[in-house]
Parts: sequence; C-alpha cells; structure tokens
Amino acid sequence: MRKQQSIFQNIDWVLVILYLALMLIGWINIYAAVYNEEHQSILDISQNYGRQLIWITTSLVLAIFILVIDGKFFEAFAIPIYVSILLLLVAVLLLGREVAGSKSWFEIGAFRIQPAEFAKFATTLALAKFLGTVNINMQDLRTKLVAGVLILIPFSLILLQNDTGSALVFGSFIFVLYREGLSQNVLILGFFGVLLFVLALMISKFTILIVLGSLALLAIFLLRKTRRNIITVTVILALASSMVFSVDYFFQNILEPHQKERINVLLGKETDLKGAGYNVNQSLIAIGSGGLVGKGFLNGTQTKFDFVPEQSTDFIFCTIGEEWGFVGTLTVLGLFTALLYRIVFVAERQKSHFTRIYAYGVASIIFMHVMVNIGMTIGLLPVIGIPLPFISYGGSSLWSFTVLLFILVKLDSYRTFILR
Repeated sequence: MRKQQSIFQNIDWVLVILYLALMLIGWINIYAAVYNEEHQSILDISQNYGRQLIWITTSLVLAIFILVIDGKFFEAFAIPIYVSILLLLVAVLLLGREVAGSKSWFEIGAFRIQPAEFAKFATTLALAKFLGTVNINMQDLRTKLVAGVLILIPFSLILLQNDTGSALVFGSFIFVLYREGLSQNVLILGFFGVLLFVLALMISKFTILIVLGSLALLAIFLLRKTRRNIITVTVILALASSMVFSVDYFFQNILEPHQKERINVLLGKETDLKGAGYNVNQSLIAIGSGGLVGKGFLNGTQTKFDFVPEQSTDFIFCTIGEEWGFVGTLTVLGLFTALLYRIVFVAERQKSHFTRIYAYGVASIIFMHVMVNIGMTIGLLPVIGIPLPFISYGGSSLWSFTVLLFILVKLDSYRTFILR
C-alpha cells in the first residue's frame, strides 16, 4: 500500500462538513433546552451546553487522532477491539453504576462513560473483518451463524444491563447482512414477525389464527402442491401461531413495567398523559407549537419551562421543532438524509470489502438511531431512550459516533489504493 503524504489527503470533506454541521446544531439546541437566565454564558461548564462543548472539542481531537493512525490498524485489530469492548460490557455489569434503571455506566468522579455506545463501532469492525474475508458466502449456514453470534453477544450483554434501547440498535446489522447476500426472505419474515407481535397485543388471538390459517390455505392453493411446499407453509404457520401465543408471556414477564406502559400508550390501550405518555404528549405539543418557522431561538415555552423531561438528550428533537419549526426539523432531517446517502455512496466506491461492509454498518447504526429517536419523539414508536446522533447531549454518544464515522473517513481515504 502506498503511504499518504497528509492525514487530510483524500478524506471525504462532505462527510466531515455534515458531521460538523450536526454537532453545531446539537450544541445550539442543547443550550436552548437547558437555558437559564442565571447561567447565560454558553461556555459555562457547570451546565450541559458547557460540558457538551468539552465533548465536542475532545471529539475533534479524537477525530484527528483517528486520521493520524494507519488505516490498516482498524482491520488488523478489529477482533481485539471487539473482544476488549466485550470485556468492558462484562465489567460494567459487575462494577458499573446504575443510572435510570440501567447498570451501564462507569463512573470516575464526575466523569461517566457508557461502554454500550462503543460496542456499536466495535461490532461493526468485527462484522466487517469476518464478512470481508475471502470466500465468505452469506448463503452458507456457518457464515450466518458466526455473523449472528458476533451481533448477539454484545446485544445480550447490553440487554442484561437493562439498556433495551442500545440493545435494539444491534438489530440494524440485518441491513448489512442483506447487502452482503442475506436472503430478502429474512427481512420479510422479520417484518411480519414485528407485525404479528403488534397485532397480538391489539386484537384477539383467535382472529389472528383464522387469518393465518386462511393465508396458509391460499398459499397452498396458489403454489404447486408439492410435498415440500406444503411442509414449508405448515411450518411457517406453526411458527407464526406459536409466536402469537408467546407474545403475552414476553410482554408480561420480559419487559419492564415502564416499557409495557409505553407500548400500551403507543397502541392506544392506555391514555396516561401524566405518566407513561407524558413525555411524548409534551413533545408533540412542543413540536406542534413551533409551526412553520418556530418561535425563535430561546423563545420556546415548552423548552424554557422544562415541560419535556430529558429535553437535551432523548427529546432534543422537540426543542428543534418548537424553536425552529417545520423548517428547522426538515433541515435536520435533510442533513441526516444527506449523511446517510453520502455514507452509502462512499461504501459503493470502495475496492476493499472490509471498508464497504464497515460503511454499511455505519449507515445502518445511524439510520436506526435517527429513526427510533425521532419516531419516539413524535409518538410513532415507544420511548426506549436512545440519542439523536451528534445532536443529543452526552459524551459517550458523541465520542462513539465520532469514532464510528471517522474510522470510515480514514478507511475511505485509501480508496485509490489497493488494500488487498
């Protein structure tokens, strides 16, 4: 491999500019979300916006550090990095501090860090390392099992920390596997699995079974009536029926009480505007009151009077909606769309399988975060508490997304060289 003359040679400035723009928007809106007339200085480190400036500064240092490192390092040490983060996930279960019901934080004085955030880029590296290996075929059962285990281990450890939101993000790797050759039938089955779960909570199970049975008979009638087809349809029907009857057990015995309440509120089975539905209701009021162009910077009443809890973290999007209106929210969505499009563009121009797979992992994680965070803010998804990338307050989140993105920027800078 030829050596680059500068750390900034061949880097994708579009990705860097989009990253900087989203961080700036985040910082301004964190200031608005926690603004207090007694603490007017945006540099006040006793406030969230002052501390976020520290996280932004250290993130930029971290980004430059990644650009300095030889790009071959990330592929060579992908598995050791992955194993190291897994050890941290185990350690936090034993030694971590519980915050908001999740035992997922290391705390040293005033400094707190969440290993689950870093597990995302570590898993992306490990998955890219494995799938980028010569002669790997997603149609092979062993490949599917190994890839599944690489994803399932951090998912399970994070779930044990009671951090459901961070754990569910690992489901986004299904898009990476699909890009690398996983059958689209898996995506279709996954979609119908989610649909069945929701329907089983909303309507009679007997009604669902009648519909499933009718669809099975229709499939057998339309397909060639071979023994294989009949067995396949029968097995799918049996699995779907089993899932329908297992939903109640999962809902009642696996989910936490607050998670059950939020799902019930989302599905309209409960109306609790002072309890589980309070955050979303206040968020919708804030976004709706912003109108077309918003109430103006620092003029949001829902924001100023702290009606929405966690407004600088999980619900930062409603601050944007109230103070900058439809135009502001559309701008943020446009920036995220541009970022995701650019990452996919970067992925498809790679000569290296490792870099391409890693890039799709980056896109999948960011897409999942954006979809779930904004979805829960506007009441389309249950509140599970994950940050909006580069915008929400938090050092662990900003650091992890910076590492995630700038490893891609570094790897992409070698796109004109042959990596293999």
